[in-house]
Amino acid sequence: MLAGMNKSILTLAVAAFACASFATAATPPPDTTGWKDLFAQDLSDAVSPAKWTWTNGELVAGDHETLWTKESYGNFILDLDFKVAKESNSGVFLHSSNIKNALAALEIQVHENTDGSKYGMVAAIYDAMPPSKDMAKPVGDWNHFTITCKDSLVSVVFNGEEVIHADLNNWTEAKKNPDGTPNKFAVALKDFARKGPLGLQGLHGKAQAPVWYKNLKIKVLE
Repeated sequence: MLAGMNKSILTLAVAAFACASFATAATPPPDTTGWKDLFAQDLSDAVSPAKWTWTNGELVAGDHETLWTKESYGNFILDLDFKVAKESNSGVFLHSSNIKNALAALEIQVHENTDGSKYGMVAAIYDAMPPSKDMAKPVGDWNHFTITCKDSLVSVVFNGEEVIHADLNNWTEAKKNPDGTPNKFAVALKDFARKGPLGLQGLHGKAQAPVWYKNLKIKVLE
């Protein structure tokens, strides 16, 4: 019986250690002191910002128009908070080669639901790679993204956990993902631009539900 008790205690200790190890695996948000604001308060550094406004420190879309940076970015870390309403559908565009064409940029999904596909989940690379884990907070709560682009690598840390770690060089065919599933991109992701404007998608989808962004900070990497 004593041996059985010792075995149980050992099992509990191992489980506790595993839980503690998992807890420490969370990635804290970066210290963004000194980082550049992605958008100025007067939006003078944005393309066609008429339908977007700052309200109480939060950037809010007025319609479906995407808010683009005038500046192009290559390797960078982008840190931000976002909040969704029921049926919100937005996204963070990376490295656009043509701001008139949504499919000319990678999009990290900002979404309240999946639209029936794991490739539409919040934090997914739209139509290309789902997040490894659902880390979304409830509607009305603030979520946190840290998005890193370094050459062909794209990482998304979502509420403290890395859920996307993608090497775009693995997308070697147009309209096909590495796992064999189809996508909508006429160009293989390995051939996508590695530098371009960044954007925030406006009110997208049938519901035209609101979305809010704040604390948008960017650090350019070598």
